[in-house]
Amino acid sequence: MLPTENRLRRREDFATAVRRGRRAGRPLLVVHLRSGNTDPHAPGESAPSTRAGFVVSKAVGGAVIRNKVKRRLRHLMRERVALLPPGSLVVVRALPGAGDADHAELARDLDAALQRLRGGGAR
Repeated sequence: MLPTENRLRRREDFATAVRRGRRAGRPLLVVHLRSGNTDPHAPGESAPSTRAGFVVSKAVGGAVIRNKVKRRLRHLMRERVALLPPGSLVVVRALPGAGDADHAELARDLDAALQRLRGGGAR
């Protein structure tokens, strides 16, 4: 499970990540990344945590399938959140094929998209 401090919940944060962030598309997922502040934080203050949110529409499948995809994505992001700059906002949008994909396929697409976004590929 993704820790509470790493969950994206507010609509404004989702909008910021999608509108102002960079995007990488894969066959099963689209990942939006808004990199964190590059300003150093004040002494004695911890760095802001990276937060991730997930969008899984009805096109992916019924409620059971959608929840399964969200659980898998949350689990995968928990392992990858430390690789992103502090204060980043990440939105992972599942595409219709994600409902039929297994854990390894979702992991492969998520890793490829995050690698592209961290590596500086084009939007």
